[in-house]
Amino acid sequence: MSEFPRWLVRRLAALHDGPPRTGSLIITLFGDAVVPRGGALAIATIIALFEPMGIGGQVVRTAVSRLVSEGWLERAGKARGVYRLTASARVEFARATARIYGPPPPKTEEIALILLPDGEGREEARAKLAEAGWGFVAPAVAVAPAGRDVSPSAGAIRLVARTERVGDLPRLACSAWALGAVASRYTDFLTTYNEAAQSLARSGQPPPAVAAVGRLLLIHDFRRAILRDPLLPPAWLPPEWPGLRARALCASLYRRLLPAAEAWLDAHGSRGKEPLPPPDGSLFARFADLRGQADITKLDRNRRFS
Repeated sequence: MSEFPRWLVRRLAALHDGPPRTGSLIITLFGDAVVPRGGALAIATIIALFEPMGIGGQVVRTAVSRLVSEGWLERAGKARGVYRLTASARVEFARATARIYGPPPPKTEEIALILLPDGEGREEARAKLAEAGWGFVAPAVAVAPAGRDVSPSAGAIRLVARTERVGDLPRLACSAWALGAVASRYTDFLTTYNEAAQSLARSGQPPPAVAAVGRLLLIHDFRRAILRDPLLPPAWLPPEWPGLRARALCASLYRRLLPAAEAWLDAHGSRGKEPLPPPDGSLFARFADLRGQADITKLDRNRRFS
C-alpha cells in the first residue's frame, strides 16, 4: 500500500477494520468494470487487483467459491479459473446499474398511494413494494412519487393525490422512508471522497494501479449508499440532501480515475488465455446527465483510454 495516497490508505484501513467485504467487492468489480468488457474475468486478475489492497489470493478464491454457491457467479464455459455473472445476477445487475449510473428520477409532486387489503398476502405485498422503492406511512398504506411502477396485489386500491402546502412532500418522505440512515451513508461517502478529490487535484492523474483500486472502492461505497436510497424527486427531498452532492462527486471522481483504471485492465485483465476485450458503449453513457460527460465521450473508443 506504500504507493497509495493517504485517502486511499485510510479507506483501506477502514475496510479491513470492518466485516469481510471481499465477496461484495468482487460483485462491484464485475458490475462496474467487467460487464462492459464482455462479462468474464479470470480469477488471477481479481487476485492481482486485490493483493495490493491487503486481500490475499486464498481469500479471493474462497469468496469466489462462495459467490458461485450463492448463484452470483458461474464458470465461463470451459475456461479454467474464469468466471462470469449468472443469468439471474445479470438481471439484478441491470437494475442496479440503472440506479448507480443512470439519471435521477423525473420531477413530480403527485403522490401515488396503494391501500393494501387485509389477509395473508399483505406482508408479501409490502416486501414487493419496498423492493420497488415504495415507503409506508401505515402498515397497509404504501406511498411513492407518481409514476413509480409496481403491480399491486389483488384487492389493493391505487390512488393519486396532490398537496398544496410547501414542505408537505419532504415531511411525507421522512415519515415513509428511513432517510436519516441513507443520508448518513452519503455523508460518510462525502467525507472520504472529498479528501480524494483534493488529493487528485494536487497530484494529477494517478498511476493505473492506484486508479483501479480507487475506482473499485469509489463505486463500491457509492453503490452501498444509493441502493438503499428511494431516489425521490427534488421536491420530495429534505433541505441540503447529501445524495445530490454525493452523486455529483462520484461522477467527477469516476471521470478522473477511469482512463488510468482502464489502462490497468488493458495491461492486466484477462479471461484466461485471452485479454479482456475493449469496453462497450455502456461505459461511456454512465452519469451522462451530469456536466462533464464530454470528458469521457471525447475519448477514442477504439483506443479506449490510451
